[in-house]
Amino acid sequence: MQRPIMKDEAFLGRVSAPATQDDLAVGDDLRDTLDAHAHECVGMAANMIGVGRRIIVFADDLTGRSMVMFNPEIVAKAEPYEASEGCLSLAGERSATRYRRITVTYRDRRWRERTARFEGYTAQIIQHEVDHCDGILI
Repeated sequence: MQRPIMKDEAFLGRVSAPATQDDLAVGDDLRDTLDAHAHECVGMAANMIGVGRRIIVFADDLTGRSMVMFNPEIVAKAEPYEASEGCLSLAGERSATRYRRITVTYRDRRWRERTARFEGYTAQIIQHEVDHCDGILI
């Protein structure tokens, strides 16, 4: 189900609580909402649809498919650079330090723990969405 985009900076600035298996439907809503905004957005965090849980979705630039992660944590990063980013929930662009390569641990839809490496634009998207989970406004 597509949900409205949250724009309340006070809400967006809160650290998200860990997701549980009871939040699987939120992952579906997040994917549906990203699909509806694909012309202007490549990733979303659950707080962007008003749910304060650690869940993100992003479009993988290699496969073109969207991927949902529950409780993502960046555990390694390499090659910092400066980026300028926009956000569907916030007006304008902001600068941020990003890393060209990252390693992320997360839970998948079957609640299995996974570890994956990402690079380039996909890594940048994931970093932006994890910042949302951490209450960092970018």
